[in-house]
Amino acid sequence: MYEGFLPTTRKEMEELGISQFDFIYITGDAYVDHPSFGAAIVTRLIESMGFTIGIISQPDWHSDRDFRRFGAPKYAFLVTAGNIDSMVAHYTAAKRKRSDDAYTAGGAGGKRPDRAVIVYCQKLREYFGDVPVIIGGLEASLRRFAHYDYWDDAVRPSVLVDSGADLLMYGMGEHQIQEVCTRLAAGEDIHSITDVRGICYLTEPVNTPIGAAQCPSFEQVRDNKKEYAKATKIQYDWQDEVYGKTIIQRHGKMMLVQTPPALSLTTEELDHIYSLPYTRTYHPSYEALGGVPGIEEVRFSITHNRGCFGYCNFCSIALHQGRRITVRSQESVLAEAERITQMPDFKGYIHDVGGPTADFRRTSCDKQLKHGLCQGKKCLAPKPCPALKVDHTEYLELLRKIRKVKGVKRVFIRSGLRYDYLMEDKNEEFLHELIRYHVSGQLKVAPEHCSAAVLDKMGKPHIEAYKAFQKRFYEITKGMGKEQYLVPYLMSSHPGSTLNEAIELALFLRDNHIRPEQVQDFYPTPGTISTSMFYTELDPYTMEKVYVPKTPKEKAMQRALLQYFQPKNRELVLEALKIAGRRDLIGSSPKCLVEDIPGAQGKGGDRKWQKNTDRQNSSQRNRNSSLKKSGRNSPSNEKRKGGGRKH
Repeated sequence: MYEGFLPTTRKEMEELGISQFDFIYITGDAYVDHPSFGAAIVTRLIESMGFTIGIISQPDWHSDRDFRRFGAPKYAFLVTAGNIDSMVAHYTAAKRKRSDDAYTAGGAGGKRPDRAVIVYCQKLREYFGDVPVIIGGLEASLRRFAHYDYWDDAVRPSVLVDSGADLLMYGMGEHQIQEVCTRLAAGEDIHSITDVRGICYLTEPVNTPIGAAQCPSFEQVRDNKKEYAKATKIQYDWQDEVYGKTIIQRHGKMMLVQTPPALSLTTEELDHIYSLPYTRTYHPSYEALGGVPGIEEVRFSITHNRGCFGYCNFCSIALHQGRRITVRSQESVLAEAERITQMPDFKGYIHDVGGPTADFRRTSCDKQLKHGLCQGKKCLAPKPCPALKVDHTEYLELLRKIRKVKGVKRVFIRSGLRYDYLMEDKNEEFLHELIRYHVSGQLKVAPEHCSAAVLDKMGKPHIEAYKAFQKRFYEITKGMGKEQYLVPYLMSSHPGSTLNEAIELALFLRDNHIRPEQVQDFYPTPGTISTSMFYTELDPYTMEKVYVPKTPKEKAMQRALLQYFQPKNRELVLEALKIAGRRDLIGSSPKCLVEDIPGAQGKGGDRKWQKNTDRQNSSQRNRNSSLKKSGRNSPSNEKRKGGGRKH
């Protein structure tokens, strides 16, 4: 296997004595050879199989020069938009164009097109005709069915239709890429590869597999919101590797076919993936531009698991990584920790040992191994399932071993913990060691809201679970003589949230002395249950009406209520309180949120606050994962371990 960076130029290709690559990988991100980046995992895996592969990162789509750099591949082009959806990378939740991009050298914007998968594929068809094109990554994965597109405010067809690609690989992709590459190399036509798990393809209706679960067609979901909600439920209900079915959805004269999800990687397979010779940094050609910002949060971090049974409705992980937990062996994680200590700029601090959810180190119950995860139910919300198995023993053992690795000073956990899962563990040994050794001043957790009505639409536990955790966290912290704080992630304008629920959250923040520096508006990203609610104003599981704040004015008021103490928000807060009939919260009383006098704030804005809320809140999540995840305004909150918003 090649120990350095994989070839990115014609010169490097020729120096390796390669006249034609077997595969060419095109990505909308800068080239970063780190296992938190999907492009690195896929290309390293293909190369480890004995194939040659070249990488074209962020090609200029205004000309053919970059696309023609290597000529045509022997077997196929592989196309991804990058670690996150290109539209999330380019626009805020308010649809304003972003000026920066964490996945581009120097943080510069404008280096990839909107809807990058579609644009890249169309260019490849223009320049290379019928050479096989395979799409994957988060953008392709979450747009595999007909989907609501927030930026168009319309339902778009499957990205497989719009892009003209031959095959779509959804999910994490390792099993699919190995089988498809092997079969293409054996001479099989790409259009005959229809029996691999974890792929989507288009076929004539007469060739539709028997026994599939059929979604309402693209035309039906485009024209009828009830049909869209029905399709969402079908797509989620059969997304299980044990009982999952083939899912079909007609698009005009063609049938979109999604095969059942790929099987989760075994521990041995995950260990192999993470043992590949990653350089763990960005390509040296970016050095003069200041490197790639997206690497900073993960450079000294370790991913120990995949999947998330938290299954929040605004999160893309269930549809991308799946709900079943798989883990790396302790030996594999420790070997990576030792490699990190050998890096020249390592200062002794491992920033994270986590994944989509850091403290999930086992499946949520034993039943799922044989029967799959329950259809239409959640393991933790609104209350923990009676069958839930909670155990932090092995994760705690792993953390203890990492702390003992020579050269390691501290080991932090930053990728997020499920505090509700943690509170179900009657053995507090992990909680005590977490607080003693693994918090770097602040611990980020995600209650998201306090209203039961909103939390139910989010698929989150009720606020009582957070209150219990908050109480115990500060009790233990105080007992240890430490000064550490909780930083809660909060979301405004999620489906189900009226002004009354936003006011309820403002009062919760007031009473708990929390002043969030950052509040994120709900971001309707492709493929999530919450996005389906946003578009249809229906709960896909009950078909009940859901209130959805959609106007910019109401969103601004809900957001302002969560930061009612800021003078710039005064007028919006006043207006919101008056509309909601809550004039009792206007005035000089300590219980009021704002005074009805220009330039003044209520006593609720002047009290003594917890120290963490006076700091600049650093709760910007890196964009992998996922894994992290949607629902958030900033692309850096996307799941860096495989896509989408988490917890």
